[in-house]
Amino acid sequence: MNAPVKPEEMKTGSTRRELVVGATLVGGALLVGCGPGDILAMGAKADFGAFGPFIKIAADGAVTVISKHIEFGQGNHAGLAAIVAEELDADWSKVKVEQAAANAKIYANVGMGVQGTGGSTAIANSWMQLRNAGASARAMFVDAAAAKWGVPAAEISVKDGVVSHAKSGKTAGFGDLLADAAKVKPPETPTLKDPKAFTLIGTDRVRRKDSQAKSDGTARFTQDVQLPNMLTAMVAHAPRFGATVASFDATEAKKVAGVVDVFQIPTGVAVVAQNTWAAKAGREALKVTWDETKCQKHSSDKLTANYTEWAAGKGALPEKTAWQVFETQGDAAKPADGQIFEAAYDFPFLAHATMEPMNCVAEIGGGKNKLTFGSQIPTVDQLNTAKIVMTLPGKVEIETLFAGGSFGRRGNFQSDYAVECVHIAKKVGGGRPVKLIWTREDDMTAGYFRPLTHHRLKVVTDKDGYPVSWTHRVVTQSLMKGSPMPTKGVDETTVEGTKGSPYLKATPVVDAQVLMPDLDVPVLWWRSVGATHTAFVMEHTIDQLARKAGKDPVDYRMAMYEKAGAKRHIAVLKLALEKAGPVTPGWSRGVAVHESFGTAVAQVAEVKLVDGVPKVGRVVAAVDCGVAISPNQIAAQMEGGICYGLSAGLFGQVSLKDGAVEQTNFDTYRVLRNSEAPHVETHILPSGNAPSGVGEPGVPVIAPAVANAILALNGQATNSLPMVKG
Repeated sequence: MNAPVKPEEMKTGSTRRELVVGATLVGGALLVGCGPGDILAMGAKADFGAFGPFIKIAADGAVTVISKHIEFGQGNHAGLAAIVAEELDADWSKVKVEQAAANAKIYANVGMGVQGTGGSTAIANSWMQLRNAGASARAMFVDAAAAKWGVPAAEISVKDGVVSHAKSGKTAGFGDLLADAAKVKPPETPTLKDPKAFTLIGTDRVRRKDSQAKSDGTARFTQDVQLPNMLTAMVAHAPRFGATVASFDATEAKKVAGVVDVFQIPTGVAVVAQNTWAAKAGREALKVTWDETKCQKHSSDKLTANYTEWAAGKGALPEKTAWQVFETQGDAAKPADGQIFEAAYDFPFLAHATMEPMNCVAEIGGGKNKLTFGSQIPTVDQLNTAKIVMTLPGKVEIETLFAGGSFGRRGNFQSDYAVECVHIAKKVGGGRPVKLIWTREDDMTAGYFRPLTHHRLKVVTDKDGYPVSWTHRVVTQSLMKGSPMPTKGVDETTVEGTKGSPYLKATPVVDAQVLMPDLDVPVLWWRSVGATHTAFVMEHTIDQLARKAGKDPVDYRMAMYEKAGAKRHIAVLKLALEKAGPVTPGWSRGVAVHESFGTAVAQVAEVKLVDGVPKVGRVVAAVDCGVAISPNQIAAQMEGGICYGLSAGLFGQVSLKDGAVEQTNFDTYRVLRNSEAPHVETHILPSGNAPSGVGEPGVPVIAPAVANAILALNGQATNSLPMVKG
């Protein structure tokens, strides 16, 4: 998920916790007798050993690190394990990773207050927690050896899982000292290493621990789950958002061999069968009449036209909506003198398009309430399940498996597909396992989307071409409205990246407002959330302003960064340019810089037009993400993020026609092909700061970098995405 939790929020760890728990108590009326302690306990079964909830050490000295975060391709398991192994001085080759149980009391994300993965926080929120865990365990082994050998603890060293006393020549592995170490009281304040003494963190030795299993097929995903007596289910969803089941005829569906039952659930009609194909065939034979009296029948073109009018101050605003200020400075009412630059930008709905469509296995009844799937926010999934089966969240067991991507999709507060599975399994009853399968078409048409968004700007510049007044209007749906974390004022996920931009800090007068109309189109954070559109607007606008002023876009940026005190932006831009070197002959070059999730990223993209279509040959990225635990994985995240962002920038679009989604699969929802992926070089700025996010910050920078390269090539601005139409 990509819930934007900023590093400073993680220091307190209270805001989201209070919001989520509070909202749950208000909205979870069915949780009779369930207080905050119950909610945060959620399955708390404190059966961890002497080294705490994050470390298990076996008799052979092998170390297992317990990950409270799901692994859905981002590679956080290796980074989390490396933090522990570094402080413990474990043998990296003997370190394994195990997924934690669902238990918010023990495994809460310190930035969210609930157990969940998202907002590029997995490493950042675990940094001190796991360093302390590793250092504590190391101290326990040292004390155990000192007592056993009768030597001062200060003379003992640990390396690669071997405890040594140089003067006496005595050595012992973790396994040899395990029983004694387990009896040592952990230090209340363990001594952490000086980062200068790190021997594992920041090296290429930190490689993924799941590569082998994912290569040989032994890694376990939800689709791999096979349980005795298990049924398979599919759901017929409404063709338009907001429609409900008026009636259905299951006669033909029940004639399909293997179909066990057909029944209505809150989100549609479920077909339960002995296997996947029977469920699919049964669903195709099903006849459903939908009540569409309450659903809107939007079309993307009409929505875009409405957004454009509202941003321009034309037409009546929708009921119960009003412009809200999200950034202001200076006297915006006083007309500014200077040259006027105006621009507008349109961004379409986008699908998350995970490689693994949604699925879940539920066992409900007969004394069981268990879910087995790639749960991104187990705490919320426990809550939503508990409401359906009338129990306490702590009575819901969740076994979290690997998942094939999320990009925000699996982290929704409605637990939509998991809740569907629970409804079906409850109806089946007796604890009989049911696997719910969503096809890609299901997720493309009945899932969640990045909101359609419109930006409108008016910038007045001084005689040197720099902004003296910046008027900015954003129209987009709120991501947080209707969630357990509703915002009373501005939903900052809609404007982050414009809000806080160094370009606005460097502008004397700013008037920035957002309008958040209600639609019945389900929207959700999409990888990099607000930055996915705000970075494009800010970075492409700056390039246009620079060229209008007759200045080099890099020099123009540097001048504004100096004025705003944006030192990290300056550092990454300088590094990216240095590493990029001269422009490759025959290619145009564009740059973009953006900070999101605590990480500053600059990208230099080399682009040319082939038959009018942008081809990106090379991207040089510079990253300031604090301590770089796994340089290889950071590079991989930049590569993945750049391809994901480039895919959306060039081709990504979900369009609505009469309220129905027109795209259904990758044949109509175009994504980047392997042959179209650019060569990416990633360079990491050395830093002693705590780690920040890397999963999302690479995404929002690439599209404006490409647009700026096209601007440099032919002088044409890009005012709507995707760049490749049709």
